[in-house]
Amino acid sequence: MAVGVMNIEEGGANSLPGKLTPQVFMCSIIAAVGGLMFGYDIGISGGVTSMDTFLMKFFPHVYEKKHRVHENNYCKFDDQLLQLFTSSLYLAGIFASFAASYLCRRFGRKPIIMSASIFFLLGAILNYFAQDLGMLIGGRILLGCGIGFGNQTVPLFISEIAPPRIRGGLNIAFQLLITVGILAASFVNFLTSTTKNGWRYSLGGAAVPALILLIGSFFIHETPASLIERGKDEEGKKVLRKIRGIDNIELEFNEIKRATEISNKVKSPFKELFTKPENRPPLVCGTLLQFFQQFTGINVVMFYAPVLFQTMGSGNDASLISTVVTNGVNALATVLAVIMVDRLGRRFFLVEGATQMMITQLTIGALLLNYLHLVGPITSHAVPLIVLILICIYVSGFAWSWGPLGWLIPSEIYQLEVRTTGYFCAVAMNMVCTFVIGQFFLSALCRFRSGLFFFFAVMNVIMGLFAIFFLPETRGVPIEDMAEQRWKKHWHWKKYFKQN
Repeated sequence: MAVGVMNIEEGGANSLPGKLTPQVFMCSIIAAVGGLMFGYDIGISGGVTSMDTFLMKFFPHVYEKKHRVHENNYCKFDDQLLQLFTSSLYLAGIFASFAASYLCRRFGRKPIIMSASIFFLLGAILNYFAQDLGMLIGGRILLGCGIGFGNQTVPLFISEIAPPRIRGGLNIAFQLLITVGILAASFVNFLTSTTKNGWRYSLGGAAVPALILLIGSFFIHETPASLIERGKDEEGKKVLRKIRGIDNIELEFNEIKRATEISNKVKSPFKELFTKPENRPPLVCGTLLQFFQQFTGINVVMFYAPVLFQTMGSGNDASLISTVVTNGVNALATVLAVIMVDRLGRRFFLVEGATQMMITQLTIGALLLNYLHLVGPITSHAVPLIVLILICIYVSGFAWSWGPLGWLIPSEIYQLEVRTTGYFCAVAMNMVCTFVIGQFFLSALCRFRSGLFFFFAVMNVIMGLFAIFFLPETRGVPIEDMAEQRWKKHWHWKKYFKQN
């Protein structure tokens, strides 16, 4: 995407005048480094939990079970404490995102983004120096606070500063940097896997994206919507002129001012969100998008890809190389979403992605059912390669659909008075589902074996139907006009709005 100036024309979507300026681009990319932090953690967890030196120090019983010749292939890594290492971060993230939903309305988006980087930096340091399981989990909890603050605030920040016509592409920079973080983590895991105490370097490496975001957060602007909502009208106008690159910002300022006047009358955003019928459509759609995003089965691949490849009989190095390949495909496919989401629309990618993921999950499940027996590796050398190719196809389908759009759409469908609260519900749903999958997937793999992949295939069918029938297209619509232009005209959701 070019960094230069792009004209935003007024058109059928009631687009507001303005330009894609270097300031908007810079602020969006710096804020999106919050996604780099999130992605690095997702990618680092699975690689570290497959390292022998890490298992010997913190989970010696899992290490012994892993190397037993006659151990059940599906149950080698079934351990609740090992899964708690991965999932504890997301449990902390639920509470952190709740706090951030209040704090970013009270104090603005910028200081919360800065706080996210500080929490993440402290967690990375504690994990690097961890001597026992308590220090390890404590570091994960601090990382979770950083993830909760970042995931709650960054997509909102980008949606509020971006011009409507290219809001989707800019917001997906968050998901793009998640994929870059995952890819970087897989490279780090590969390089440190044979190093003495290499797990320390892998976990401590989380400090790098945290430092980038901390330094960058000093250079970003607060969003005009947040400034105006807190009574700083002149400062809001000043920032609007900077980020839009024009002097005539009165139309957009008046739109934001009207929304903030409604917002400031709301004393209890949660009560407003859950009791007013017109808030129900975005609440249901926003939270279900995040629920479905996690039950695509993506975190099975992202968290535990090295473990999964080792389960199929690949060596440690081969499994980590396979993970690097998978994560490279993930990053490249997300670029397509950045380029095309504001041209083809959100629903097109959601339906296509669900179909692609469903087909690959069914095929992977069938291969494991037929070739991966309870004891011993897969004897066919072709099957692990075929599974790797199928996982790459699966990941690409996720990366240009439910991955980025699960974050983008909830950030653009709420009215200002319930925006941070409604978005918290979406983020909390993400964290709860991620916690459940992180905590119980390896146990579920032990019990349900290849049947788990058939379960995720069915979920992809359900979510595709949801996108077709219940999700309106949000491409190109100004955030403050979303109710008028989309929800009130939808065949199902219009009944929740008063008829004038």
